[in-house]
Amino acid sequence: MIESHGSAIARVLVLGGTTEASQLAAALAAAQIDAIFSYAGRTDSPLAQPLPTRVGGFGGVEGLCTWLAQQRITHVVDATHPFAAQMSCNAVAACATTGTPLLALERPAWQAQPGDRWQLVLDMVGAARALPEAPARIFLAIGRQHVAPFLDSTNHWFLLRLVDACVALPAQRGHIVLARGPFNEAADTALLRAHRITHVVAKNSGGSGAEAKLRAARALGLRVILIQRPSIPPRPSVSHVDAVLRWLAGAHDDAAANAERGV
Repeated sequence: MIESHGSAIARVLVLGGTTEASQLAAALAAAQIDAIFSYAGRTDSPLAQPLPTRVGGFGGVEGLCTWLAQQRITHVVDATHPFAAQMSCNAVAACATTGTPLLALERPAWQAQPGDRWQLVLDMVGAARALPEAPARIFLAIGRQHVAPFLDSTNHWFLLRLVDACVALPAQRGHIVLARGPFNEAADTALLRAHRITHVVAKNSGGSGAEAKLRAARALGLRVILIQRPSIPPRPSVSHVDAVLRWLAGAHDDAAANAERGV
């Protein structure tokens, strides 16, 4: 166990919202590491965590700097969604300003496999432009924030899968499935077949929890329009929870050694 009492590792801020963030929260709680879990507040029913939890923004870089100081945060782990670019950029800037060690827990991006019919685009605008002109049936797997532009600018039928029923979708324009991942290939294949989907639009989020739709699309020979990840300033990153714990343990060992030397 990583000792937290009386050491330089006093409090860890976990910027969460992903499966990996929840796994990290469980590991920190099991190790009895003092930590706070932060949700952006994008869903009405976020998963409960075994750590003290806050919901909502910090007020930009300045607000985050103030909050880190007020809460005596000594280490920040950015385990947000790969497309939560603004929060990640703010974390890089705030940690640099305050001298707070930062580590990203970042899932690897998906890579095309034999049989995939992917078209890579840079952003939501590019994804909308990549859709066919003729009406098609689209599995729009991009979350709720960017749905409106697709509805407003195209005449396609859309299948949405959301955690909360928070988007108004006329029946003639599509269907909403309420579900929370992880998902599996067999169920996603059945879902795409049942709704006669012709195209999938998705973010390259990586990880295993949402990859099933890509495997299903591959099995059905469907075209996938895949949105590339946004650019994030350089920062140390790892892809596994164990590596985060080793990072924290190394910081503790360094602090103990410095204490023994009177540093």
